[in-house]
Amino acid sequence: MTKDDALADEETVSSGQVATGAALRYGLIALIFFATALNYVDRQVLALLKPMLESEFGWSDQQFAHLGSSFQISAAIALLGVGWFVDRFGVRFAYGAAVAIWSLAGMGHAIAMTVQQFVAARVTLAVAESINTPAAIKAAATYLPMRERSLGIGLINTAPNIGAILTPLLIPPFALAFGWRAAFLVTGGLGFVWLAFWIIGTRKLAPVRTFQSASAIKGVRWGELLTDRRTWAVIGAKAFTDLVWWFMLFWMPDFFARQFGMSQGALGYPVALIYVLAALGAISSGALFPILLSRGFTVNRARKLSMFLFALMILPAPLALQAGSPWVAALLIGMALFAHQGFSTNIFGMTADVVPTSRVASVIALGAIAGNLSGTAMIEFAGWSLSSGAGYWPMFAICAAAYLVALGWIQLLLPRLVPAAS
Repeated sequence: MTKDDALADEETVSSGQVATGAALRYGLIALIFFATALNYVDRQVLALLKPMLESEFGWSDQQFAHLGSSFQISAAIALLGVGWFVDRFGVRFAYGAAVAIWSLAGMGHAIAMTVQQFVAARVTLAVAESINTPAAIKAAATYLPMRERSLGIGLINTAPNIGAILTPLLIPPFALAFGWRAAFLVTGGLGFVWLAFWIIGTRKLAPVRTFQSASAIKGVRWGELLTDRRTWAVIGAKAFTDLVWWFMLFWMPDFFARQFGMSQGALGYPVALIYVLAALGAISSGALFPILLSRGFTVNRARKLSMFLFALMILPAPLALQAGSPWVAALLIGMALFAHQGFSTNIFGMTADVVPTSRVASVIALGAIAGNLSGTAMIEFAGWSLSSGAGYWPMFAICAAAYLVALGWIQLLLPRLVPAAS
């Protein structure tokens, strides 16, 4: 397949292929959306049940912190092999297996009785859930034409926000009514309901981008991967921007409590507003790219203009520190996460556009590792800044500049985005 063919959205398939129907493609997007939402539900349950678990097991804050650390470290290590696993065994098998394992791990929390047993469940959950994003992006790259791919990725990218909004509203009341063990069992069990739909719904999907040879299926050559400028463009972009997401996710409840004196019960509402705006950012970003393409923009110009517009939108974020009310601050921070999701969706779309299909999952996994590491550094820096009396302004300043820096990095490594052949 030539580059001109790729630019024409790869919508002409070879005579041996069957074009994937629109209904099947939309079904695929829906399945990935729900899997990603479940991913975040299973992640959040433990944190939401913290008071009940501490009361029953007598955990200290330090012991509870070990559970969070075990998850993050395990996920980062697992990502080193996730791309190879998805590229080697295919997205249908890899994604289905991952959801089955993380659902079992989620349910396993219900029978844990000690910190060590909870750690084992969290580690298993982290390893399996780390497959989600690389598998999701590879599924979009494999089964969706370019003009649908960006919108599909944008819709999928809203799922974490939906999980972040709904889980705090649903899980605590359910646990109070039926017990914390039931909460783990039900949330984990939802994954097996999804798995049945995944097996049935993906049987007839036909790829619009295929592997060129059997050798490509055997795995990615790391030497080629790490000497490719496209790989480093994605790694750098994720490192510069994901630190904003992890900082906001971890520290915003404390920000509203510290900045506005809000109680535990009240601060959830502005936080929910933030993630509503983040979800809108993911959706709108998927729509912007095809609109620009339809107006005659090249892939290169459409992607980079989209990123530039979202990078500008995050610049006012530091004004949240001067806001007179938590709702004004929530709007400013929400627009920052709106911009983050828009930029992030375009990073994923750019990866699916320019990276050969056989490498997509591996490149996304490397980007996720970079994002996790930079996010961890940002979280630690925030702790130091608050402890030293500097407050939140250094982190907000970094957030405001991060996306223009990321776009500059992409422009430096990839002055012209050229769609990959396959």
